[in-house]
Amino acid sequence: MTQPLTLSSLPLFPLNSVLFPDGLLALRVFEVRYLDMVRKCHQAGAPFGVVALTQGREVRQAGAPEEQFAEIGTLATIELLEAPQPGLITLQCRGGQRFRVTQRSLLPHGLWIADVHHLDADLAVPVPADLKNTATALAQVLHTLRQRDPDATATAVVPTPAQLDDCGWVANRWCELLPVPLELKQRLMELDNPLVRLELVGDVLERTGIAPPP
Repeated sequence: MTQPLTLSSLPLFPLNSVLFPDGLLALRVFEVRYLDMVRKCHQAGAPFGVVALTQGREVRQAGAPEEQFAEIGTLATIELLEAPQPGLITLQCRGGQRFRVTQRSLLPHGLWIADVHHLDADLAVPVPADLKNTATALAQVLHTLRQRDPDATATAVVPTPAQLDDCGWVANRWCELLPVPLELKQRLMELDNPLVRLELVGDVLERTGIAPPP
């Protein structure tokens, strides 16, 4: 059995959101602990890790409880960095490989770093006939959202036929769009079977009437 690839001292960004592989994430960075980190990551072409908060706030406050976060997260690669004013950086990032935190530590200025090992990427599993409705509905929703707001980062995706026939890709895009609790999104992201993830998403879509059964 091959050993998982590891990263040491990966900087972490705990958020009230879940980043899925190949997903887009827009961030406004203004805390000192993150400004230097994202600049260094951008200059080095290195990723940082996005992890979902389970306790605490995205922005540190005096006297607030220490952040707690999920042990499985997603690498984020910066695709666009802009500094519209001093003390503010805006980012557009793309989700990469999932990882599991094996050891974490909090630096004096409040930045979390961790040793992590990579989790296997989703296998390419074709969307079965009984779930084709989820892919069709996703294409329609993305088209509608692009028409409403062509400049929106998260909805500017134009899916390819190959992506719409990939269980993991379809499930992940739905997970980003659906207004379900953070804990559920995290559990879906952690699943190592993309077909099961899409089946669970399909159940939600059927219950809400977004994608009725074929």
